[in-house]
Amino acid sequence: MAERLVDQMTRGLKTLDIQVALAKLLTDYVNLLHKWNRPYNLTAVRRPEDMVIKHVLDSLTLVPYLHSSERLCDVGTGAGLPGIPLALCFPDKEFVLLDSNGKKTRFLYQVRQQLGLNNVSIVEGRVEIYQPQDSFDVVMSRAFADLNRMCHLTAHLLDTEGVWFAMKSQTVDIEIANLVTSVEVSEQIDLVVPGLEEVRQLVVLRRSESKK
Repeated sequence: MAERLVDQMTRGLKTLDIQVALAKLLTDYVNLLHKWNRPYNLTAVRRPEDMVIKHVLDSLTLVPYLHSSERLCDVGTGAGLPGIPLALCFPDKEFVLLDSNGKKTRFLYQVRQQLGLNNVSIVEGRVEIYQPQDSFDVVMSRAFADLNRMCHLTAHLLDTEGVWFAMKSQTVDIEIANLVTSVEVSEQIDLVVPGLEEVRQLVVLRRSESKK
């Protein structure tokens, strides 16, 4: 099965125009996730083949939008999504993975050690309490909260010119319509995940000009 997973990952990376040399490391992450999932209940996705699509390739759809960022925080990272796959793609960028669940952060420490992710820091705690020494270019989340709540709880983490990246698995027109005036939508991007025929969107938000 290991070779089949690497082949599946390689095909997905080619579709996303990401270097296929990463296929082995990304598959190693999937294998760790699968191994630890049963005792730690990290994700409802059980099959490694589905993890490749629904977790790793899904996370990697952000790659084209991160090239100008240097310091990124993944809030409510859970099993390290999207932070771990992105950190493997961008070894020169700094990633902080934040989650309040001790089981999940223990898993992340194991992943960081086994995959040699020196550009990843792991923080166990609630986002509203976390006080980083330096602010972030990007605060991102895959399944943390609705847009208003995400921006409210993480505003203290974001640099003045930084952006929020909210990955969504459904349309968010109502959430956008209800946004507070201090936040505005910069972009709303339809994401295409290889092998997945489900709605995926990236909502990029920033502070309103009048609030900077």
